[in-house]
Amino acid sequence: MAHEIRLAMDGLLINWLKDVGDSVSASDIIAEFESDKATVEIEAGSDGELLELRAEPGDELGEGAVIAVIGARGESLAAEPSDAPAAVEAESSAPERTTNGQRMSDDGRIKASPLARRIAADKGIDLSRVKGTGPGGRIVKEDVESLSATPPLPPSPPSAPIEGAQPTWGALPQDDVEITALSRMRRAIADGTVRSKRNTPHFYVTVEADVEPLLALRAEINKALAERGIKVSVNDMLIKALALTLRAFPNLNTHYYGDRFVQHKRVNIGVSVALPENGLVNVVCHDADTTSLSEMAAGNKAMYERARSGKIKPDDIRGATFTISNLGPFNVKDFSAIISSPEAGILAISSARRVPIVRDDGALGVGSRMNMTLSVDHRVSNGAEGATFMNHLRELIENPLRLLDLRGV
Repeated sequence: MAHEIRLAMDGLLINWLKDVGDSVSASDIIAEFESDKATVEIEAGSDGELLELRAEPGDELGEGAVIAVIGARGESLAAEPSDAPAAVEAESSAPERTTNGQRMSDDGRIKASPLARRIAADKGIDLSRVKGTGPGGRIVKEDVESLSATPPLPPSPPSAPIEGAQPTWGALPQDDVEITALSRMRRAIADGTVRSKRNTPHFYVTVEADVEPLLALRAEINKALAERGIKVSVNDMLIKALALTLRAFPNLNTHYYGDRFVQHKRVNIGVSVALPENGLVNVVCHDADTTSLSEMAAGNKAMYERARSGKIKPDDIRGATFTISNLGPFNVKDFSAIISSPEAGILAISSARRVPIVRDDGALGVGSRMNMTLSVDHRVSNGAEGATFMNHLRELIENPLRLLDLRGV
């Protein structure tokens, strides 16, 4: 029986790696796809023969679109599947999620095609002002173009030049500037951070943790795992500590959608990964509260390598319930991060530093300390819960044996 390959996200088809008539196995990569978040490898998903390709490189495609069909060798496709109507019917029967009258996707974004988003970003159009006429209320290209066709307001008169001010780049000779168009990823990062900072009431809680016990335990764990070729990172241990803290404070594992709270039963930690050429992607450590440190370390390492080489799998970037951003390797004393909406918060990790300390007996000494800052959506939580959350997290880091599943690392 024929198997349709559907997209799990909006984006741009970059390249086909297989042709019609090729035999494929379920794990074969058949296409490369660029979403707002990353370049993603599309797997076949089943064994068989590639019977049909339904998109061309360069096509902008929506979530749920069928891009290929796999079946048994020699199998014929009797009729065109009803792809678009089925998608509309499924969408219309699902519970409606709206904010300010706009249809929202499961991740809290206004439903719009990738091309509509691009045009809106180019023209500075707020998608919340646009009424969608596509399937299920999705905003399409024509909706944005019809709004952008509205005569703009007259420009403000130029302000008087400020003495000593530098000219804008547009006034400089072209040889003196280098202009780079925004990639889909950078545009998504820009749009997402602006939207979150503008719409989400952030508040911040910072604590300092003694990381010497955690560093000592990590050294012992890695000594024990050396024969298996696994190395647990500090970040792996911090992800585990964060996940266990979220399990103790499930309200912070909630997403806010304007008219409702959605509390997640699974704890999936998004991990910010810096990419070449100033890119950034949040990959997802699924079920971080129940996964052993050794399994987590191996899985995270493979996922980071896929992200940096542009070979991300769809599951690598789906399903985050809370995010951690670690700038420890970059020698920073303190920072705060912008929440990845609709998540309730994000944890910012600074560098561990050797600093003067006062010991319990009053003696002066030197210790390893690390600042952590929690950014929280004030619509979901409050200062007292945020502070209690961070003290619980600090206690786990300073007593790291509690991070281990004693049945096996």
